[in-house]
Amino acid sequence: MIIYAHTLTARLQYIADFIGKEINGNHFFHLTDDVEVYRGSQDLRINYSGEKIMADELLMMPHRLLFETGIRQQPVDCFEINGYKAFFRSRGDYPFDIFAASFYLLTRYEEYLPHKKDEYGRYAHENSLAYRDNFLHLPLINLWIRDFKRVLQDRFPTLHDEFRNGNQHQRFRFLPTYDIDEAWSFKHKSFCKTAGGVARSFFKGGWQQITERIGVLTGKQKDPYDAYQWMDQLHQRFNLQPRYFFIMADKNSRYDKNILPGKKAMGELIRQLTTKYSVGLHPSWQSGDDVSLIRKEKDMLEKITGEKILSSRQHYIRLTLPETFRFLIEAGIENDYSMGYGSINGFRASVTSAFFWYDLEKEIATQLRLFPFCFMDANSFYEQKISAQEAYEEMNRYSEIIKTVNGTMISIWHNSFLGNSPIYRGWKEAYEKFISGISS
Repeated sequence: MIIYAHTLTARLQYIADFIGKEINGNHFFHLTDDVEVYRGSQDLRINYSGEKIMADELLMMPHRLLFETGIRQQPVDCFEINGYKAFFRSRGDYPFDIFAASFYLLTRYEEYLPHKKDEYGRYAHENSLAYRDNFLHLPLINLWIRDFKRVLQDRFPTLHDEFRNGNQHQRFRFLPTYDIDEAWSFKHKSFCKTAGGVARSFFKGGWQQITERIGVLTGKQKDPYDAYQWMDQLHQRFNLQPRYFFIMADKNSRYDKNILPGKKAMGELIRQLTTKYSVGLHPSWQSGDDVSLIRKEKDMLEKITGEKILSSRQHYIRLTLPETFRFLIEAGIENDYSMGYGSINGFRASVTSAFFWYDLEKEIATQLRLFPFCFMDANSFYEQKISAQEAYEEMNRYSEIIKTVNGTMISIWHNSFLGNSPIYRGWKEAYEKFISGISS
């Protein structure tokens, strides 16, 4: 299918490549700014300009966004189409500019604009259009593309067979991922941390926790965060291929409470999981203040695993655009799993498909591939303050909507939620119930 535009830009090429791949699994769209090439083409035609050129074309009058450079406040007024929100209303044969609107959401355009930070210095989700207009719970871009595809099929009936063949690459998929922030609750910690933990429990009257700690350290009880065997059995039972992300901070801080990577037990755990599953870096909180630590932590993980580390996810989902992604690229990261909020569940970029990051300041499409997540246990528990049963229902709502667009659902869980800590009682059962349901 050929698209005519009066000017070809990096923005237009980027979003046409993404939408084309989502529609048919390949480079479906060919762009031209030569009207005579467009007229003479034997391909089906989309006219992305202000004036009609031919009778047998789909005319979409464009918003200016894809022909601009720089970043400025964009007037965005949402309206409904097919039961879902849309914006950048258009005249012609389609009611809104799906290319410009998708680009706005996918690139996180609004996160480059002045905004309020949350308590951790992150982009506050309350700023986002998706939150304000109540579509954060939807992979809106995928839903738009699904409906756009139907319009193309109605307009160009010969596409039915081509789409049927192209659709073979699209199936619902569930990808479980885990952040190992604290590999163990009591075991393998320094004498000072252990003594401090006992003292805090003593002054708070936490005699049960002191007894539990002693039981774990004397080998009479299992560490409450040690869920690795249970997780492995779950993966084997349902034929899952998860990803694990490890913090490699070589000293602890307020937000980096990991078992230090130099500990023998930590190295053994990482190597054990690497033999079966994919492992990635969980850049420490400290690396957000000293970016040289990203490379250092990555090197440490590569030394332990004996493998090249190409994937990462930010600890506490601490990221700032465009700096964080540029630092990851410089460190040799090719795949990042941080596209979501650390304060609420939902679709931060309004998409459930992986996509390449577009650097808006440099106006280039990069080779850093972003894998968006929509659910994190800590968001449900600490931020949304819902029960395990409510979290189970929340996960089901996400899976059902993602199935309608044949997308990939990525979740984040922590080993601490999946062990036997009384704080998280019922959560691992909810997780197992969810996986059992979507795997049946």
